[in-house]
Amino acid sequence: MNGSDLKQRLAAILAADVAGYSRLMAGDDRATVSALDAARRVFRAEIESHQGRVIDMAGDSVLAVFGTATGAVSAALAIQKQINLSGEKTPEERRMRFRIGVHLGDVIEKGDGTVYGDGVNIAARLEGLAVPGGITISDSVRIAVKGKVAADFEDQGEQRVKNIPDPVHAFRVRAEGGAAVAPGPAAPAAGEMELAPPDKPSIAVLPFSNMSGDAEQEYFADGITEDIITELSRISGMLVIARNSTFVFKKQAVDVKEVARRLGVRHVLEGSVRKAGNRVRITAQLIDAATGGHVWAERFDRDLEDIFAVQDEVTQHIVKQLKVKLTPAERSGRAPRGKVNPEAYDYTVRARECFLRFTPESMNEARGLLDRALQIDPGFAVAYAQLASVHSAEYINSYDRAGPDHLEQGKAYARKALELDPEEPWVYQTLATLNLWQKDYAAAESAAMRGMEVAPNFAGSFMALGQVLDFTGRHEAAIEAFEHGLRLDPGFDLFLHLIGRAQLGLGRHAEAEASFKRRLIRNPRSDMTRAYLASLYGATGRIEEARALWAELLEINPKFSVERLRRVLPYKDPAWFESFAAGLRRAELI
Repeated sequence: MNGSDLKQRLAAILAADVAGYSRLMAGDDRATVSALDAARRVFRAEIESHQGRVIDMAGDSVLAVFGTATGAVSAALAIQKQINLSGEKTPEERRMRFRIGVHLGDVIEKGDGTVYGDGVNIAARLEGLAVPGGITISDSVRIAVKGKVAADFEDQGEQRVKNIPDPVHAFRVRAEGGAAVAPGPAAPAAGEMELAPPDKPSIAVLPFSNMSGDAEQEYFADGITEDIITELSRISGMLVIARNSTFVFKKQAVDVKEVARRLGVRHVLEGSVRKAGNRVRITAQLIDAATGGHVWAERFDRDLEDIFAVQDEVTQHIVKQLKVKLTPAERSGRAPRGKVNPEAYDYTVRARECFLRFTPESMNEARGLLDRALQIDPGFAVAYAQLASVHSAEYINSYDRAGPDHLEQGKAYARKALELDPEEPWVYQTLATLNLWQKDYAAAESAAMRGMEVAPNFAGSFMALGQVLDFTGRHEAAIEAFEHGLRLDPGFDLFLHLIGRAQLGLGRHAEAEASFKRRLIRNPRSDMTRAYLASLYGATGRIEEARALWAELLEINPKFSVERLRRVLPYKDPAWFESFAAGLRRAELI
């Protein structure tokens, strides 16, 4: 090949891939391949109709080149809309969602039509910054298309991306008038912009790989990972990232340095779990994100009844390797948790996986599994703690007509859990929530504060405390608690809603609007965030915007009831809820 075979030119590059492709293939490879083929047809048709050209469709990825940025972004919007519509009847956990990145820059084109260069690399990195079902573009694209496409842009800030020396200014794209390009809950990006590591040791625990040779054992590896995160969260001298944010990387071939940059930590823990009968093998590797080198690695072969002891050992090794400064209480250590009944433990881990699906059916399934765990081991604190959480979630979300008796029953389970293990952080978050919804504000605040003492890095305690502060009118302090929780769990979009609600309580409308919009980009199907944002729009005279949001809300949840919110939301002063309702009334929505 000679120089005449190469052409350098300005082009818009579109790069896309499937979010969670390995997980989808593991679940049902035939259905995944069929869905991917259908999606490829959508990509090819829209790319060609917008004067683009497909360069490559290898595996689950797509690469295309366009003569104009307008064509590339218009194609991306059309693609996401069509793929979303085609997947509406597919269960959420099986839906195929693409991330799309678009960049306008110099590329080198070979005689056979392939392209390469920094323009292609940057588009690929932007795709990695997009949420599943979303689009992220560079500043050069935003400038080129502004006013030419029906879309809005959210600033993601300057991003440092792999193999590109200068930061790339990124923007999320959403269809104009909509909350996002593709509705539906999506795994949030771990962080919207680069987070600086704290001055103390910091760690993110990635989901441990399931090496059991049985895909149905995935829940067990997830449970081990979450237990290790919880144990680490007890250590005050370090920062520990929560499960919601690290599980974004599940089933992905990750760059440890990129994970650390997005989560703002200096170390990453990886590992694997192999379960066979009543034996378990756990491997763990602690990695220095700056160098990519292993700081410590070890393998643990144990009986399942010793699973808590293994989790404690892993925690102790990490604390030692990172030279974490311990308080006197931490140096003396908590009482050994002893042996566990393997069958009871297995049921609780399965129940936790059901709980996280957050549907009426999954809550019923979780309750059944926990009842079986307690039949086997009536003194298992973890099972009581999870039963309390199930009752709390069912009441708050109005599952199966759960009434006030659910709160009392939940508190009884929480008290039993604390009687058996007074250092279980999950129980304090749940107990704070149950007390808050009963409007026992002092007890709720006390439980949240005690949870923070037990586990200073447990994001749930900061959420619980922030809720108490917000509903009792201490909005500024609530924002501080929520922001602390968000630093521990930067991928958990609910914190954005809660921050926005507290900002709205302070009358800081511009800040609240920004927080609500950030939440809707990361969780496009939130009815509650739409409700509060519609109220804000009504209160500030933006009536048409309020009505458009309300129409979206009712499409998502036709049974949404403001009167139910009035009955159950635990505002200490009814005037605060009336302020929310007044904004909706001004827009004639209620």
